[in-house]
Formats: sequence, C-alpha cells, structure tokens
Amino acid sequence: MTFDHLEAALNETQRILHQISASLIATGARALPKYIQGNNYSGLVSNMLCDAFSQLTPFKHNSHQRYPDLIAEDPATKQQVGVEVKATIQIGKGGESHNGHGGWHVVACFQIDENNGAVEFIHIMMAILNGHAEPNSDWTYIGSKENAATGSRRTETYNTNATGTTKLRDGSVYLDGDKVKYQRWKQSRIGKCPEHSIFFKLTDPKLIRPIDR
Repeated sequence: MTFDHLEAALNETQRILHQISASLIATGARALPKYIQGNNYSGLVSNMLCDAFSQLTPFKHNSHQRYPDLIAEDPATKQQVGVEVKATIQIGKGGESHNGHGGWHVVACFQIDENNGAVEFIHIMMAILNGHAEPNSDWTYIGSKENAATGSRRTETYNTNATGTTKLRDGSVYLDGDKVKYQRWKQSRIGKCPEHSIFFKLTDPKLIRPIDR
C-alpha cells in the first residue's frame, strides 16, 4: 500500500460521511454523528474506511465474519497479507481487538466537526503486532465489567500494552502535527527506536501530507 493509496482511501471515507451528514442537515435533520453512540460511530467509520481501502487499494474485503478485515497478495512471495482496521476518536489511543490477533493492524484516529458532522482523520498508525498468545505479546486482556448504574456489560476485548502502542505510534504514516501533540507520549519498546518512527526524526516530510475533506 502506498501513500497515494492511503490518501485516496482517507479522502473517500471523509467525503462519503460528510455527504451523508450534509444531506441530513439539508432536510432539516441533524448530522449523522448526533444519531449514533460514539463507540458505534467509530465502528461505522471503521467499516467505511475498510470499504474505501477495498475499492481504492490492493487490499480487498476478506469477510464480515473473519479476521482480518482486508487481504492482499504479496507480489514478492505470492502469499496473502492481512490487515485489521480500527477507527477511534480517542487520539493517542493504541489498538483494540476482540481477539488480540497478531499481524498488521491499522488504527485511524479522527475528529468530528460539531457544526456539520464532518469527519477528519488526523492520525493513522500501522504496525505488525504480536498476538496475545505469542512471545512478547503486544496485547493486554481486558475482562468484561458491569456498569453498576445501568447493569450493562462491556464486551471482552484486548488493548495494546505499552510496547504494542509504541509500535503503532512508531508506525505513524499520517499525522497532523497541529492537532496531535505526540512529543510527550511515553515510549516502551524492545530494542532501538526505528528510523521510520516519529520519535526518531520529528520533521520527516512523509508524515505531513494534505488530506482533503
């Protein structure tokens, strides 16, 4: 996947979501995010981004019920490569998974314009993570907890641990430096900081690419 592929997929996702909200507002309704709970809206953004990847990059839908979300053939080895995609409004957050799988993961952080409901991606991270059962796992198991006030129970998940989160942050492929203040983020890794990391060379021009709404 190239930077051009990534840019095209991000722009297409933003365009569609903005168009939906604009159409709702034009009819006297509210913007789309006003109707959907935050975690569910992040899931919608993730699904839309997956579809944009499938339409505009070499990675295609795998299955709605299978891991990973996207697959492509490695031209060098002729083997399939998978990518799992998650979107979140929690800037600086690491990865989250229901199963803590290993392999490539993409975490797309976004903001919502409260006036028109438009989505803007401001930080995209990619990394190969070790599965929860592998040595030096990058995941921490988060058990199900009941909300004392509502009686509802959170779905059991895995969150990236400190090393997993640092791997993702090292793999930042797009970052809006005006909106993401990453310089003070804590780092925890095995070995040296890789040269591609935002912490290794803070002014790398590859990290600052315009993404149109």
